[in-house]
Amino acid sequence: MVNTNILQEKSLLNKEKLPQHIAIIMDGNGRWAKQKGKLRVFGHKKGVKAVRDTIEGAAEIGIKVLTLYAFSTENWNRPKKEIDILMHLLVSSLKKELPLLQKNNIQLQAIGNLSQLPKKAQKELNEVIDKTKNNTHLILNLAISYSAKEEIVNAFKNISKKIVNNELSIEDINENVINNHLYTRNLPNVDLVIRTSGEKRISNFLLWQIAYAELYFIDLFWPDFRKKDLENAIIDYQQRERRFGKTSDQL
Repeated sequence: MVNTNILQEKSLLNKEKLPQHIAIIMDGNGRWAKQKGKLRVFGHKKGVKAVRDTIEGAAEIGIKVLTLYAFSTENWNRPKKEIDILMHLLVSSLKKELPLLQKNNIQLQAIGNLSQLPKKAQKELNEVIDKTKNNTHLILNLAISYSAKEEIVNAFKNISKKIVNNELSIEDINENVINNHLYTRNLPNVDLVIRTSGEKRISNFLLWQIAYAELYFIDLFWPDFRKKDLENAIIDYQQRERRFGKTSDQL
């Protein structure tokens, strides 16, 4: 477990050894609110501040891709009132944060079964994606109505169609072919996964893309996550030896 009481100095960050792609499971909004005697909705609203702070921090540090797990397919099973508020927060946040994205040269992308989103949310999401499509400093990738298992199943369905139509042979299937049929086909694989709240699960998130990612679990609810916590996670990542199946002597 990460000791969040130890504040790392920003100077310890090695700008030459940054993870290209960071993925974050933003967990703990509801429990944060419960601790304070508030409704779960209060936690979701406060979580927006953590999102803004993390995006700004990633842009300042020089991260190339930041994927945020905003809403899973399993989350559709939550109470309707909570879902309605989450969708409202999504729309209002996209509108409000567009100037921040433009100011920091951030391009918005989204992955998941986006057709399940309410029409208003789809419209706002597509508008912000279009308005930021030429930005180049950081890709902010939102996983919304997302399931890694569903993503992989869809990839194999599309590959199978190509085999049936003689566009692809079974012998041609390799990792690159599968990569090219995933939602993240235009993004590098994940280097670092961060999960807040102290839970140590992946929760059906980017299962293919995190095969060799470093995992960082922090005992802090998402509404309390800030730039310094992102920096600490990156510093921890930089102290690890990534072997990708090799021995230390081979590196």
